[in-house]
Parts: sequence; structure tokens; C-alpha cells
Amino acid sequence: MAVSNAQLRAFHAVAQQGSFTRAAQDLFLSQPAVSDQVRKLEEQFGVLLFYRTKRSVQLTELGEQLLGITQRLYAVASEAQELLSSSQALQAGSLTLAVDSPVHVLPFIALFTERYPAIRFSLVTGNTDEALSRLFEYKADFAVLGRPIEDERLICHVLSRAPLVAFVGPAHPWATRESIVLADLDDTPLVLRERGSMTRQTIEEEMKRVGARVCPAIEVEGREAVFDTVAGGLGVGIVSAAEFGGNRSVRSLPIVDCQRYMTETLVCLRTQGTRRIIETFLEMVRSNQGS
Repeated sequence: MAVSNAQLRAFHAVAQQGSFTRAAQDLFLSQPAVSDQVRKLEEQFGVLLFYRTKRSVQLTELGEQLLGITQRLYAVASEAQELLSSSQALQAGSLTLAVDSPVHVLPFIALFTERYPAIRFSLVTGNTDEALSRLFEYKADFAVLGRPIEDERLICHVLSRAPLVAFVGPAHPWATRESIVLADLDDTPLVLRERGSMTRQTIEEEMKRVGARVCPAIEVEGREAVFDTVAGGLGVGIVSAAEFGGNRSVRSLPIVDCQRYMTETLVCLRTQGTRRIIETFLEMVRSNQGS
């Protein structure tokens, strides 16, 4: 039994949008037409791809597996279209970047959009593990990882390498200090990123090296949440010096005996590296870094 492209496109749109109505709008079809295509696909193979209620549509386990396939399928279709349209000199298209912190790529995005104003960018934030997962699931064109990586499936380019710094709120007892050592963090209440964050993993490994105990005061998701929580006086934060920037609400403290550095690496799938838009962005980053 052959699967029709119309049925797969209908399924993919509903799975991506989480709604038959929004999928219909995306495909420029009526909602009954989209529902009919998905229903025929399920009936043809005697399977259930979605759990349907009046208010929501959720993928079944089989639906999740099929979505993984259709994501790869339409990524390849998009690659083919870009190849055939390369003569248009990047007059249309989009790039999705999964990033731990956008600060490392924002200058390159600004330069790229200046040269190619028709290209749209989307930034999705998350920790390093989440960014890499999005890349392999074809949900992102590039990922920015908070660690070096060696993987033959990837094209990698190092964006920055910087030490870790601690930071405290203006009312913290350390606010007048010039620096700290790792031993100062022993049993000190820390504001930590979620597990999977390379910043958290690195400071935990460094403290273990010197025999210091990690004392999480609070765990938050995302770097900005760490800054806000520390500024509110709830503990000491840790961040890469490259990402501290000019934050005025907290004071940075170099950790003088910290031996590890945070490396930010831009990666894309090697199988996607010949796509014109990806190849052009990567080349622009390489040629303009440090300028």
C-alpha cells in the first residue's frame, strides 16, 4: 500500500501545528480536507496517529515515530528546492538556530541579514543537549553548543573560548570583592542552570576537582533567569565571561583558580552543509570572525 504525498503532508502539518485548523491554513486547504487526508491514512493502514479531543490534538507513539521520518523527508525536499533555486542568489529562505545563548551569533545574523535581507531567522533557546537534539531531529539548521564536539556527522566551527566567572547581586557580601577562588564556593548557595547545561556541568567538575561541595540554592531554566535570580539576592551565579556582557544589575568575579574554559561551537549537519544558504552563512561566520 503506497502512501500518498497529500496524506503525508496533511499528517506532517497537523503534527507540526498541533491543530487541524492551523494545518489547513498552513496548507491553504479546508479543515475538512486535511482531516479527510489524515483519516484516510489511518484507515489505509489500520493505525491511530493522533489522539483527538475537542480542544487538542496529540500524537500517539506511532505518530511521533512517523513525524521523525516526515521531518527528515521534508528537510531533504527543502534541500532539493534550494539546490534547484540557487540561481536566485538567496532571495528567499529561512534559517533556524538552536542556541544556548544568542550573544555569540547575533553579530553574524545582523551581517547576514544586511547582505541578504530576504532571509528570515528563527532563534530557539535551550541548553546544549537540547540544541544538539533539535539539530539531529531536523528542527534546526544550526546549533550553538557550549562545548567542543567531535562528530563526523557534523561540520564544526569554534566561535569563542572564555573562562567561567561568578557573579553576585549588589547587596551580596562579595559585591566589593575583586575575585574569588573555587574554595569560596564550597557550600555557598548557587543559582544553577538546569541539568544538561554545560555551564553547570563545568563548574560542578571544577569544584569536585578541588574538593568543594556544590550547594544548589535554586535551579532555573535559561541564562536570563539565572541573572534575574542572582540580582534578586538568591545566591551566586556562574556564567562564561563571554556571555556576561555589560550586565549592570550584578557584579562579576573572576574565579582565579578555575582551569576549565567554556567553548561555544557552531555546528550543522554535514549532510546539510552543501545547502546554499547554510554554506553561505557558515562561510560568512568564518571570514568575519574577529572583525
